[in-house]
Amino acid sequence: MNNLEKILNHNKAFVENKEYEQFLTDKFPNRKIVVVTCMDTRLVELLPKALNLKNGDAKIIKNAGAIITQPFGNIMRSVLVALYELKADEVFIIAHHGCGMTGIDPETVVGHMLERGISEQTINTLRHSGVDLNRWLTGFDNLRDSVEKSVSIVRNHPLLPPNTPVHGLAIHPDTGALDLIVDGYQK
Repeated sequence: MNNLEKILNHNKAFVENKEYEQFLTDKFPNRKIVVVTCMDTRLVELLPKALNLKNGDAKIIKNAGAIITQPFGNIMRSVLVALYELKADEVFIIAHHGCGMTGIDPETVVGHMLERGISEQTINTLRHSGVDLNRWLTGFDNLRDSVEKSVSIVRNHPLLPPNTPVHGLAIHPDTGALDLIVDGYQK
């Protein structure tokens, strides 16, 4: 049985047994927070438990590295929608120690793309069409600097509601311990 079949079989039983009932809530975050965090598999259950978040408490946005690189990209758009339309009023950027985006080499990633079947022509077309693959695929060298930069992009966004706290933290993926990097209440 492949992964899709396993998921669909489990889902059928999940719905038939009404296991979803324990997760019922609405679209508005009870704790009025939006969290930007990493997609790391170690954080799937650990992060909400370490923050004492239950289903319905927060809007959680995940990407590689919890990095906000573009003030008008998808992550920032999601933050703004959460703040303006979904009643969130506080932002938490939570990266983690030992992140796979630490020191990632864009040329290595492109090499892996080529190994997996992306043609050199496609890579060259993108590079000659104004796409800066190296910038797009770059991670970070210093966790603290990365969190501070993401917090700064959010905090200084021209569309951020005035006086919105924007916090920056790092979580230890083994223990769940949090390190405070930026206290959004202190500007």
